Amino acid sequence: MGVITEIIKSIITGNNIAILAAALAVVLPGFGSARAVNMVARATAGLICEEPNKYGKSMLLQALPMTQGIYGMVIAFLIMVFSGIMGGTADLSVSEGAYYLFAAMPIAFGGWYSALKQGEVAAAGVSVLAKRPEAVGKAVISASFVELYAILALLISILLVL
Repeated sequence: MGVITEIIKSIITGNNIAILAAALAVVLPGFGSARAVNMVARATAGLICEEPNKYGKSMLLQALPMTQGIYGMVIAFLIMVFSGIMGGTADLSVSEGAYYLFAAMPIAFGGWYSALKQGEVAAAGVSVLAKRPEAVGKAVISASFVELYAILALLISILLVL
């Protein structure tokens, strides 16, 4: 039993927990953004088959859900810098690593979920663009409202990391 305990102690270190925090901050919002962009791109593909000239207007709707992945990358970078992992000087306790893990949670889960929901709203905006091109601004604004929750998650994670 002592060997297993030693193996677990060598795996569950403050540094490894902080690395997990940075990974979750990138991976979850990144998955959400990729799925959301895919959703909007599929809606756009149907639109541009019929009306190729509307592709430019649909670009903003496609780009909006990408921001959550970027926000996650920012938090991961901040975690790596402030924890010392990036510079190779980190010797974090388990509680310090856990702190970074909890600091990553708002953007990890808030970014993931808001990206998916923003993708749904943006895909609906492509339908608006198809039927009423003059109302595309309203569709962009509607999708931007969902962005607010990703920004709030980003701010909370930044404040916790700093």
